[in-house]
Amino acid sequence: MRLLNASGCLDALTAPEVARSLDVFVTKTVTPLPREGNEAVRIAETEGGMLNAIGLANPGIERFRGEVLPRLVTLGVPIWVSVGGFCVEDYASSCSTLEECDEVEALELNLSCPNVDEVPENVGEVVAAARAATTKPLYAKLSPAADVADTARAAEAAGADGLSLVNTVKGLALEDALQPVLARGIGGLSGPALRPIALAAVYACFRATALPVVGMGGVTTGRDALELLAAGASDVALGTVLFADPGAGGRIRAELEAELAARGFAAADNAVGTAHGLDGRTLDRKSRVAPKKYLHTGANMAG
Repeated sequence: MRLLNASGCLDALTAPEVARSLDVFVTKTVTPLPREGNEAVRIAETEGGMLNAIGLANPGIERFRGEVLPRLVTLGVPIWVSVGGFCVEDYASSCSTLEECDEVEALELNLSCPNVDEVPENVGEVVAAARAATTKPLYAKLSPAADVADTARAAEAAGADGLSLVNTVKGLALEDALQPVLARGIGGLSGPALRPIALAAVYACFRATALPVVGMGGVTTGRDALELLAAGASDVALGTVLFADPGAGGRIRAELEAELAARGFAAADNAVGTAHGLDGRTLDRKSRVAPKKYLHTGANMAG
C-alpha cells in the first residue's frame, strides 16, 4: 500500500517535508493553457468538512513542465501529474507533452472536477485519447455522483490502468445573511462527510473492474484508511486532513499499522478486499469477486 495526497490538497514546494512523508506526490491539476481559476471566496469550512471552488487554477502545461516539474523532482518523491481539460483534445495534448518527461511516474486524469462549467462527459473517449498519447500509467479520477461502477468499466475498457476514487461532491454553504459563502456558490465538498460515499464507490468499482484503486475521501485516521483497503483500495490518499494536520501522513501510517496488527494482518496489502468476504491472507491483488447468486428457495423469498 502506498500513501499519496489527493490532488490539490498539498503544495509540495511550500511544504516539502510533508510531500517527503508520502510515497507518491500528486500535483494539482494542470491544463493545456494557464488558468486564473474562480473568484474569491474559493474555500469555506463546513460542519462536515470543506468546500472548495478553486476552478483548476494552474500555470498551464508548458510552464509546469519547464518551471514547476524540475523543482518537484528535487524532492525525491515519485510524481504523478493530475491532468485536466475541457475537451478530449486537451487531455491528449497534455498527456503527449508529459510522455516526454521521464520524471513523471504516472498521470491522473481529472474527469470529475465540480468547479468548472465545461467538463467532457464521455469518460471512455477521454481515456482512449489519453491512452493513445502516452505509455505512462493512467489513473482515472471519477466522481461518485453518477453510476460510478459503469463509468469505471468504461475507463477500464478504454485503457485506464487504475482508478482514483473519489473526487468531491457538490455542496453549498450559506453565511449569516443567507447568501452563498463561495463566490461561485456551489463548490466541491471534501472531508469526513465524503467518507461513506468514497467507501461505497471503492466497494462498487472493486467488484465491477480489475483495476487497482487509490481510495480517498475523508481519511483522518488509520481506521479510515483500513476501511478503504477493506472496501477494495490498493492505495490510500489524504486530502482535507493535510490542511489541518500536515503531519497526518506519519500519524495515519502508525495508526494503520496498529489496526492491522490488532486484526492479525501481516501487511496492509493483506487487508485489501476483505469487506467482500475475501481471505486477506491469500488474496491475489488481481482477483475480483462476483455478486453472490442465491437460489430462489423459500428461505430467500418474502412472505
